[in-house]
Amino acid sequence: MEKERKIITTCLKDEPAFCTTVCPFYLDVRDFMGKMQRGGFNAAFRLYHNAVGFPGIVSQLCNEPCKNVCLRREKGGAVSMRLLEKASMDYANRINPNCYNMPLKNKKIAIIGAGISGLACALRLSAKKYQVTVFEKTDRLGGHLWNILPSEVFLSDIHRQFMYEEYKLCLNTEITNLDKLEFDAIYVATGAGGTDFNLKRDESGAFASIKPGVFLGGSLMGRNSTQAIADGLHVVNAIERYIKTEGMNAPEENHSTRLHLHSDRLAYLQPVLPSNGNSYTREEALQEANRCVKCTCDECIKQCDLMRIYRKYPKIIADQVEATINPGTLAGNGTIATRFISTCNHCGLCKEVCPQGIDVGDFLLQSHRAMRQKGAMPWAFHDFWLRDMEYANGEAAGLCRLPEVCKKSRYVFFPGCQLGASDTRYVTESYRFLRAHYPDTALILGCCGAPADWAGDEPLHGKVMTKRREEWISLGKPTAVFACPACKQMFQKYLPEIESVFLYDLILKWGSTPSKDAAGEIVSVFDPCSSRDEPKLQQAVRELLKQAGFSLQPLAYEGKYARCCSWGGQVSVAGPSFAREVVKARIAENQNPYIAYCVNCRDIFSAAGKHCYHILDVLFNLNGLRRTPPTFTERRNNRSILKRKLLEEFWNEKDVKEPMAHKIKLYISPELKQKLHDEMILETEVQTVVEYCESSGKKIVNMDNSSFTGHLVIGYMTYWVEYREAEGGFLLLNAYSHRMTIEEA
Repeated sequence: MEKERKIITTCLKDEPAFCTTVCPFYLDVRDFMGKMQRGGFNAAFRLYHNAVGFPGIVSQLCNEPCKNVCLRREKGGAVSMRLLEKASMDYANRINPNCYNMPLKNKKIAIIGAGISGLACALRLSAKKYQVTVFEKTDRLGGHLWNILPSEVFLSDIHRQFMYEEYKLCLNTEITNLDKLEFDAIYVATGAGGTDFNLKRDESGAFASIKPGVFLGGSLMGRNSTQAIADGLHVVNAIERYIKTEGMNAPEENHSTRLHLHSDRLAYLQPVLPSNGNSYTREEALQEANRCVKCTCDECIKQCDLMRIYRKYPKIIADQVEATINPGTLAGNGTIATRFISTCNHCGLCKEVCPQGIDVGDFLLQSHRAMRQKGAMPWAFHDFWLRDMEYANGEAAGLCRLPEVCKKSRYVFFPGCQLGASDTRYVTESYRFLRAHYPDTALILGCCGAPADWAGDEPLHGKVMTKRREEWISLGKPTAVFACPACKQMFQKYLPEIESVFLYDLILKWGSTPSKDAAGEIVSVFDPCSSRDEPKLQQAVRELLKQAGFSLQPLAYEGKYARCCSWGGQVSVAGPSFAREVVKARIAENQNPYIAYCVNCRDIFSAAGKHCYHILDVLFNLNGLRRTPPTFTERRNNRSILKRKLLEEFWNEKDVKEPMAHKIKLYISPELKQKLHDEMILETEVQTVVEYCESSGKKIVNMDNSSFTGHLVIGYMTYWVEYREAEGGFLLLNAYSHRMTIEEA
């Protein structure tokens, strides 16, 4: 995990905006604009005031270097920062500085020059309660401000900012020899053309001169007015470092950014011009502030459902995961991200949109494995799916066969465990097509191992992959034919030696005409997230649908930016509300019916009320738009039915044993069947509990309605049933399950 964690540290989310890097005061413009956009003039002004020291002066002098780097400059014009700075002052309830009661420090600092840079330094140092003395050779403070601003503007701001600060001002006092000054540090800010006392800058430290304890800045060093003010504020850090360490090597602040954003996706917005020509009204200020896009790298949060819904970006995720896996290393109790780790769809979209290529999904998968190894991951998050995988790979549903007359095959069809579970005809019709064109096509029924991979169970996943590889070798190492993009993705990742092709590529290659005639029906193709890196597959599907007569309208997110239907990672147990939100978002992207080529996408959308075909419905004219997806119990039954059908049709095995029938007849209403499905309880499990209660006599009798209640532990779950006798069997009244263990005396 160390490698993945290191990659996440390259996240650009906290990189400063372009405007901040060119601002002399390094004002957090993103934060300032956020406050302005919410109408928080007080908070915006306080942020601005803390950054610039003299807001009244700076708002007049600001030459807006941010305009040159503003992302909006090509989409209507750069944001008018100076007018917004002024608006924050105009509409703040209080513009006076705060008063802090702190003890006076015993360190003395001299400032040479009462121009704006020297005064800025004096303001910041006196606020920190240093003993500050300002020496000015003329009879007035302000320096060159007298030449560029009305005196009432800058003098009122200077007096306001110093209203709670104490410092000593020595006018008409020219300093000619620094050695005669007995101070702990000196800042020389004598202005443009002023004396530098024959000192030169020491480039090894910020503002440092070659003389220990003496610092240079402001217009003396060729800075403009706003830069001079900023120097006076920022030199304080270097002075404090010297006082504490006697070091003159305070590092120059690096305010570059690694952001690389583009304005391509920005809509054009006309700049807001002040109606009075000089300043904004409140409404105008809000409107102009909302033109700012608050430049930040947040593509992952915009695109990834997990990060968008939970409002967590990669660095926060990494910190919380670290605290979960290694409790005590950070603040947390070791469970802060347990559920979150199991709620990732592992769709890969985060990596696709991240300019740094950060794969948060892979990081969470590695985290899941680490938690699983420590025994700290709740088994309930994935237990149902692991048992489902076990059934798909077991005797009742699993199969590996060559055609009878073949010793090896050129192709092997691997439909996966969900395609036939949804509709057995999806597999039988596809295999019939393959056998018609490639008679030596072999067949493997089973699961690709995705549930074990997503559960972080490496040993179990390894066993599944080993079994799949051994089957492939036994068939003569044929090319695998996939109908499910997720299965192909799993094989490509863990069994890259197996060559593969998609069923739809072969159908297109053979020029088979789709059975359904769409007659211009308007639909949208939903690309599964597992097809993200399969452009050939995506194109083949669209070509087949066009041949069927469909009119295709694109979705906003498809192809490389395809989004997950919520199935990925099988997150519905760990994050049920998250899964519902994802489904809701997907089906709302377009009003057209969808055509999916992942059966999980198709069934999930259909269950949520979205009209949706599977592409095999079109190719073999199987189902309409409104087919109700099967329940979990029906899906499991379909797998065993599929195996029997295939063995009978293609291998002439008509005496295949059906799964052992239950001893009792259990009646379940349609409403209760849906409840069992929603709570992921199989009808076979309920039947097992009823049979146990009847055979063991361990049941509670409710005399009011002559019903029985009993329970049984199956695997990790405790199942409860309520039932009563009915004609020739029993009627199920209710059922539920939980993770608690019942201890009986």
